[in-house]
Amino acid sequence: MTSRQPSLHHQALEILGRRIVTGDLPAGHVMLAENLEAELKVSRSVVREAVRVLQSLGMVESIKRVGIRVLPAHAWNPFDASVIRWKMDSDARGAQLRSLAELRSAVEPVASELAAQNAPFALRRELLQVAEEMARVGRQGKLERFLDLDTRFHALVLSGSGNEMFATLIGQVAETLAGRTTHGLMPSQPKEEALQWHLDVARAILDGKAAAARRASAKLINETIEDLSPQWAGQPRVFVPLKPLSTQG
Repeated sequence: MTSRQPSLHHQALEILGRRIVTGDLPAGHVMLAENLEAELKVSRSVVREAVRVLQSLGMVESIKRVGIRVLPAHAWNPFDASVIRWKMDSDARGAQLRSLAELRSAVEPVASELAAQNAPFALRRELLQVAEEMARVGRQGKLERFLDLDTRFHALVLSGSGNEMFATLIGQVAETLAGRTTHGLMPSQPKEEALQWHLDVARAILDGKAAAARRASAKLINETIEDLSPQWAGQPRVFVPLKPLSTQG
């Protein structure tokens, strides 16, 4: 069976998105649709659709009689999976890993605690089964299968929290885990402590031990931050400007 080729729209979106993230198309740069047609060798409708998606991500804006202007990084949608993937594939990888690790440290221990209190039994049981298989394949060094299981594990925790806003982070966590594997930031064999902490989280959730689930999850995330922190040393942070406070009483 042959794999499907990406559509022209998808190819155009990938090229432009990556060029914006890398700074090849810097903030303030103005593009013209007709120039993009010629450069990318695609139709006007393909360019229009790619630009529409980039606009929805906060990466560009269309200005009448001016063109398509690239917006600064603080305007981009930081939760979009494509934006995360493009950053992970660029020199901004370290900063992206830091932002996601800090987000996970704030959310996942709480999600684990909530899952221990609220998750359906079937989800709790699957979580333990996934953690047990992670331990087996991790010790065998089967990283591709381990990634699939690790992604499923964290998706189950976020979903099991019963908080729909936490569950929306499943895609972002998946992109982080995939990016770490793709870029060789995972050990060839997962640490034994990490395998055990996954099991500890799963068992605590299964047994309804909320505080224990939160503690084990925090250990897991803190270990990730400690391992990855050299990747973001010296990387700048993104500060989102706020609107001035109204002076009207």
